Amino acid sequence: MSKFQELINGETPVLVDFSAEWCGPCKMMAPELKRLVEREGERVKVIKVDVDRNPQASMAYQVSSVPTLILFHKGKQLWRQSGVASAAQLSAIIKKMVPNLP
Repeated sequence: MSKFQELINGETPVLVDFSAEWCGPCKMMAPELKRLVEREGERVKVIKVDVDRNPQASMAYQVSSVPTLILFHKGKQLWRQSGVASAAQLSAIIKKMVPNLP
């Protein structure tokens, strides 16, 4: 099992940011994701996946535009969105989709 698979199958929710170096909106997501990590701490993991360097991951999750954000918990895809989202929006989505977080 890959490290990626181990993470998304774990107890901690994982937000995966499928992005690319050349993508302007992806660059706008970086500070929002940093704020999300500061806000949520250990309750959520954030992983960045470069679609150009990891085409197999993009194909596996049918990512056709960047940025695409996918929330996983215990191996299940709970939520997905293409486009930019704020840290506050992401926090609210995580709390809604995984209500029993400490």
